[in-house]
Amino acid sequence: MASTAGTETSSRTARRNRTAAAVVTVLGLVGTAAACGGDTSAGGGDGSTVVVAVAGDPGSLSPTTALVSTALAMNSFAYDTLVHIDADGSLVPGVAEKWSATTTSAEFTIRSGVTCEDGSPLTAEDVAAEYNHIADPKNQSPMLGLSVPVTAVAKADKATRTVTVTTTKPAPFIVQMSRLLPLLCKNSLAKPAALARATNASGPYRLTEAVPGDHYTYVKRDKYSWGPRGSTGAGMPGKVVVKVVANESTAANLLMAGQINVALINGADQDRLDAAKVKYRSSTALFGQFLFNQAAGRPTADLAVRKALVAVLDLKQLGSVATGGKGKPATGIGEIAPTPCTGDTVTGNLPAHDTAQAAAALTAAGWKKSGGTWTKDGKPLAVGLSYATNQGPQVGSAVELAVQQWTSFGVKATAKPTGSGSIISTLGGGDWDIAWAPIGVTLPDQLTQFYDGPPPPKGNNFGSVVNPDYHRLIARAAAKPGDSGCPLWEAADVALVKHVDIAPIVSKANRYYGKGVTFEVDGSGIVPSTLRRSVG
Repeated sequence: MASTAGTETSSRTARRNRTAAAVVTVLGLVGTAAACGGDTSAGGGDGSTVVVAVAGDPGSLSPTTALVSTALAMNSFAYDTLVHIDADGSLVPGVAEKWSATTTSAEFTIRSGVTCEDGSPLTAEDVAAEYNHIADPKNQSPMLGLSVPVTAVAKADKATRTVTVTTTKPAPFIVQMSRLLPLLCKNSLAKPAALARATNASGPYRLTEAVPGDHYTYVKRDKYSWGPRGSTGAGMPGKVVVKVVANESTAANLLMAGQINVALINGADQDRLDAAKVKYRSSTALFGQFLFNQAAGRPTADLAVRKALVAVLDLKQLGSVATGGKGKPATGIGEIAPTPCTGDTVTGNLPAHDTAQAAAALTAAGWKKSGGTWTKDGKPLAVGLSYATNQGPQVGSAVELAVQQWTSFGVKATAKPTGSGSIISTLGGGDWDIAWAPIGVTLPDQLTQFYDGPPPPKGNNFGSVVNPDYHRLIARAAAKPGDSGCPLWEAADVALVKHVDIAPIVSKANRYYGKGVTFEVDGSGIVPSTLRRSVG
C-alpha cells in the first residue's frame, strides 16, 4: 500500500507541474523584453552580434518540456519546426517540404539534408520518435495537447521520408499544431533533461554558452538551408546573445542610449520611445479577462451574480486603466494572430454597463440589499479578485477600480495580489472567486482544456465551467478540418461569453521597438529567420 500511495503522490505532483508549465505560457505570466544590439565585432559567422534581453531567466530549455514564454522564444532560434505560419495565417514549409491532413491524421514529408548541430541527419524516424515521446503519458510532457494531439501515434517510412501521425480523437489543426514542436534528433530523447542548458539543435543557431540569470550565447550554424520556404541563414546575425534585463525601464534606457537595438516595451516607457520616433513591430494579444470560479459553494457559480458583477463595471474604462489608454476592447477570448479563426466573438455578447440591470438580475435571483450590502440566505455577496503583480502596476490599478465599483454597488469585494507563480497555484488550488487571467493560444481547440472537462488536479478547467452549448459546439467544430470549422469554433467562444463564464476586457499590442535592426514578430516574439542588422 505504501508503494501505491507513493506512486499516486508522484502522479499528482507531475500533473500539477505540467499544469503549472502550461499556464505560465498561456496566461502570459512571464514577461519578456527583447533587445538586439551593438557589438558588431564579437559575432560568429558573418561577424555581427544581436543581443536579446529577456525579463527573467528561462529556466530549463529542454524542448520537450519547456513552455515558459521566454524559453519558447529562445528555443525558436535553436530548433526548427515542421511548418511555419505567415502573418496572414497561411502554412509555410519548414522541415516538412509538404504535407496532407484530415481531422485524425497527417502525413509530413521531411526535407532532405536537414541536420542537427552534431552533424547527424534529422530523419523521419527522429520526428516520429519525438511525437511518440511527447504523446506517451509517462513522460508528462506539457507539449501534449499543444503541439502534439493527446492520442497521437506516429510512424516513419524511411524510404519516402514521411511521418504519419494518427489520432483516435479529432485534431482539426494537427498540422498547425506542429509549428509549436521544436525538432531534435532521436539520440537526444534518451536524456531530454541534458538539453536544459545545451542544444542538439535542428535550427539556425546552437547554444554555446549558458550562464543562468545572466546570459545565453547562440552562434549561427554553417550550411543551414531548411528555414521557412527553404530559406538559408544568409543575412542572419552570426551571434545571438540572450541577456537577462529584469527592468523594462532599464531596457528602454539602453535602447535610447544606443546600447541595445530592440526592446519589448509594454509600459509607460512607450511614450518616450514614440516621442523619439523609435520604430516598432507589434503583436496583439488578450491582456485583460475575468475568469470566474463556478465550483460549488462559490458566489460566482450563480449566473445572476456573474452577470451583475460584469454589468456594474465600465469595461472600457477598466481596459483603458489596465493598458494606460493603449488597449482596445477585446474582440476574442485568447486566440493570438496568426490564428485560423478571427471573428469578433465578444462585442455585444457581455452584459452592458447598467447598474440598474445588475440590481434587477440579483433581485430576480433571490438576493436582497440590506444595510448597503447584497445578501442571500443571511450571507453577504463577497468576492475576491486575484491577479498577478508582475502584469504591471496599471493592472493593479484596474483591479482596484473594479473593487471600488463593486463595493459601491454593495458587494464586499477585495483585491488579492499574487506573484506569477502564486496565481498559478491559486487557480489550480481552487480557493478563489474571480481572476484577472488573460489566456493566449494559437489555435481555438487549445482553449478547450480551460473551459471544458475536469477541473484540477485532473484537468485545466480552473473555473469548473459547465457550458453545454460550448461542449456541443466544440465537438462539432473538432470534426471539421482546419479553418472550415471556424464558424463553429467562434460560436463556441460566443457561448462562453454570453454565459459569462469569462469576461474578455481588453487587448493590447506587444511592441518590439527597434533601432539598427529589422525583423518581424508573431505571438511568440521575434521571428528568427527575419532578423537582420540594418543602418540607423
